[in-house]
Amino acid sequence: AIYLAKKNIKRKGILEEYEKEHYNMLNQKINYKWDFVIMQAKEQYKAGKERKKADRYALDCQERAYWLVNRTPPGMLDVLEYGIDRVTDPNENKVNQVRQVFFSHRLNLFRRA
Repeated sequence: AIYLAKKNIKRKGILEEYEKEHYNMLNQKINYKWDFVIMQAKEQYKAGKERKKADRYALDCQERAYWLVNRTPPGMLDVLEYGIDRVTDPNENKVNQVRQVFFSHRLNLFRRA
């Protein structure tokens, strides 16, 4: 909630659609603490402005990476997905590359013969 509130403050209300939905849902669910969430987000935003540019950039990247991994946006692959229902196979590219190298090597051998 604080991350979305801070992002909303930073971008002056311009959020992605799914972020707006989450923001509004969180506002409804924790309405009794929403003033605290906004206050916390403003304080973090002010503290971020006081940091050096490199530190601010590094912290923003870390925070964005954390949320991309743990709460993936709709339409993106979940990197933490495990099991049979996993959408992608992490070893797939390596296997395809090995097969391509193997077959191209075999074709070159047959062409020479």
